[in-house]
Amino acid sequence: MKTKIVAMTTMCGDIFDATGEIRPGGEALNFAAIASEYPHVEISLVGAIGDDECGREILKSIQNKKIDQSCIHVVAGGTTACNRTYLTEQGDRYYKEDSWNGGVYNTFRLTDKDREKLKEAEIVFLNFECTNFDEVLELKRKLGFQLAVDFDVARDLEKLESIAADVDFFFISGEESLLPVFRDWSLKYDGIFNVTLAEKGSVSFQKGQEYRTLAVPVEEIIDTTGCGDSYHSAFICSYVKERDILKAMEEGARIASKTLTHLGGFTY
Repeated sequence: MKTKIVAMTTMCGDIFDATGEIRPGGEALNFAAIASEYPHVEISLVGAIGDDECGREILKSIQNKKIDQSCIHVVAGGTTACNRTYLTEQGDRYYKEDSWNGGVYNTFRLTDKDREKLKEAEIVFLNFECTNFDEVLELKRKLGFQLAVDFDVARDLEKLESIAADVDFFFISGEESLLPVFRDWSLKYDGIFNVTLAEKGSVSFQKGQEYRTLAVPVEEIIDTTGCGDSYHSAFICSYVKERDILKAMEEGARIASKTLTHLGGFTY
């Protein structure tokens, strides 16, 4: 029996400023592309794209991947979200104030078809900044699916703790100083709290127990885009099969290291 996972809703075009190349990306798309490589997972995408060049590139990038596209809404005349991406000489990405254009992502609202898809899901993955976050949180409470959230660099700890009880897989990009906070939360709430520490690896807490793993080194970093999404996807896909946090972290680190060696969040 395959584990049904839904990734939502960020699908965008990462436009690399130096070359003008469009690489399909966004948390949901990157997550789904990685998850599609695991045979024990059935992955679906929920969200909206435009019928423009970026939208066409997104559909092209997943045409040969085992991803359920039935809830990808192509908006006629719409603009697909895009992010103009800049790279340092070391391959680290950075953005400017006007890099992001949300397009149809900003106005997307769940349809009844999307809600039915979530009703079927065992796990739903989304970003904390997702425009549909509050509705998905309510649906989780009603339908009972597990919720995996990428909190990225969010630091409003009071707000984060207010929803911590509802999050089964709590992913955040952090630093060592935050670890005691998530250790304490793991004693109060049932989820797995995972903190990625870039080149220092990652740390997870469950019921107060700490798990650590190192990052997997690579000879040359080409692009860090999608590295965190790859980690999250591989972590969950491993965990649903093995139920082993340390193995899931090691798998996340392995796949994240592969993502560092090419442009964009996944290959196609």
